[in-house]
Amino acid sequence: MDRSKLYRRFRSLLIANRGEIAVRVIRTAKAMGLRTVAVYSEADCNALHVAMADEAVLLGPSRARDSYLNIERVIAAARECGTEAVHPGYGFLSENADFAKACLEAGLIFVGPTAEMMQAMGSKSGSKLLMEKAGVPLVPGYHGEAQDDATLARAAAKIGFPVLVKASAGGGGRGMRIVRTADELAASIESAKREAKAAFGDDRMLIEKLVESPRHIEVQVIGDSHGNLLSLFERECTLQRRHQKVVEEAPSPTLNAAQREAVCAAARKAAAAVSYVGAGTIEFVSDGRDVFFIEMNTRLQVEHPVTELVTGIDLVEWQLRVAAGEKLPMTQDQIALHGHAIEARVYAENPDRNFMPSVGTIRRWDMPEQSPGLRIDAGYREGDMVSPYYDAMLAKVIAWAPTRDGAIDRLGLALAESDIRGVVTNIPFLGALVGHPAVRANAIDTGFIERELTHLTASPKPPQDLELAAAVAAILSMEANVARDLARSPWGTAGWMPVGRRRRAFAFRDGQGNEHKLTLQYGNGPATLAIGNREMAFSTAPGISGGVDLTLHGIRSNVAAFMEGHELYLRTRNGRFELHWIDPFGGDDEEQVGEDRIVAPLPGTVVALLVEVGTKLEKGAPILTLEVMKMEQTLRAPFAGTLRALKCKVGDIVGEGIELAEIEAA
Repeated sequence: MDRSKLYRRFRSLLIANRGEIAVRVIRTAKAMGLRTVAVYSEADCNALHVAMADEAVLLGPSRARDSYLNIERVIAAARECGTEAVHPGYGFLSENADFAKACLEAGLIFVGPTAEMMQAMGSKSGSKLLMEKAGVPLVPGYHGEAQDDATLARAAAKIGFPVLVKASAGGGGRGMRIVRTADELAASIESAKREAKAAFGDDRMLIEKLVESPRHIEVQVIGDSHGNLLSLFERECTLQRRHQKVVEEAPSPTLNAAQREAVCAAARKAAAAVSYVGAGTIEFVSDGRDVFFIEMNTRLQVEHPVTELVTGIDLVEWQLRVAAGEKLPMTQDQIALHGHAIEARVYAENPDRNFMPSVGTIRRWDMPEQSPGLRIDAGYREGDMVSPYYDAMLAKVIAWAPTRDGAIDRLGLALAESDIRGVVTNIPFLGALVGHPAVRANAIDTGFIERELTHLTASPKPPQDLELAAAVAAILSMEANVARDLARSPWGTAGWMPVGRRRRAFAFRDGQGNEHKLTLQYGNGPATLAIGNREMAFSTAPGISGGVDLTLHGIRSNVAAFMEGHELYLRTRNGRFELHWIDPFGGDDEEQVGEDRIVAPLPGTVVALLVEVGTKLEKGAPILTLEVMKMEQTLRAPFAGTLRALKCKVGDIVGEGIELAEIEAA
């Protein structure tokens, strides 16, 4: 069949996805003059991508399998709106050959490769067999069809431990386990299969020799239906956690010019093996000497913006033009590399709680303004709900500069100026990661984050006088029962009162349990703050660009402040701080939770019970496993003791705060 006949011009586009990638595709499609149609679940009825599209269609209930993963419903939505083409984004159905085939059968243009190309390259096992025939270097491993426990055990023993067990379908680190001894193999395979089945509907596994101290390098490729195939340089994605990319950059600081050309040539060879059409990524792992093929992602990648910034190419536009039957607008020798770009993924997750996903309503969304050297790709805004049903990524912060050092500096500054409240995010963790000397020196491998986790998640230092002053300013500006005084408080132009002065005492507790006391006096004369034996002149005003402009001893600084109940968040030039305001009138309302209760940290599904009632447990012993936001989370004993009760069973869907188990202390 002439593949060019599969692609034709279109005027309307349905985006079969949600969040940041749906917003990103809609922007380019609208710039190209296309009518855009969004799809959404009940949980996403007020989402940003729904508001941006020209039309939007409800797919079904909140769970992805009932909405975004429902092929029949997505096809029906396209028909209802008279849409001609479908862009799958990434994740969900983007690498589902059945979906690509269903689009074709429905007379829709699928913006991506054919089902046959997906089947050839979308399977990690199948693609390795294909690459082996094409002469592309592979990591030693097993990628056969037999999946029984005995076959997998024999394969692992033949390869030699340590090995990497991973799902043949999908990506993002789901269904992937490092196994260092034969004793760990069976449990790791069982867990990986369970996670892969939940995430991809496919629990087939492959086993590879674990490459120690590895680097992750990938090459962006794109092909058209006229036989043209290009590589758009490489990206370094070595900074990972749990096999999930955290920070990506282009070009790779690890490769020299000769190595760059060699890996890009290998990527083109790999894509040519299936006469690839569309945008895709060839992924490699390097041990510092050699580069081995891992897999091909037959879709757009989360980190594609760094490639766009160093090449000046809009990859989504090229995807749409290829799908419309056009030739690629450039040749290989016309694609040039300009400067350096680096991207950080902002997630709703708590680094202090083993990166547990966070859900809730975004009450503050404060991101820096976009500029020629700074790009923010986001799928959320202030007021949006972060639900437990989908991936926890909120946004990507991408910086460009002529040099790598300049790009790192720009990204670090952008992260320092970013605030999202209402859910816990990894922004402080990202700032610490980007600012780490080893990252700047490129002295990293894929295990770097795990090794440096204690340093990267260290608690901030106790607040200084500036932070305490800002805390008082924030409370005065937000506290309803002093609103009548604000016109004459430090928020006023002079802080003047006809007679006398008012005095208020404040107390705070920081994250380390330290209590801080200060006194504010204002009225007739300048406002002052007394902290210990030190008294300072003090005034505040709303900041021009947001936050509070605080003048302390004649030095003006801008601080961001956000308060919920008695919990106060501050961002100052000295860092970020969480403070608990001890209200002498309202009491201290901190919730106390009994430590003998194991509760669900977020809504999820119980997928495994790991111990029986009556079992003696050491501190940190695993008790049960929840699936939360498509990732497995193991709940562990907070202290040594005996499991007194299990209050759930496998398959239970539990809400946040529901008691799951009870432990009696030793």
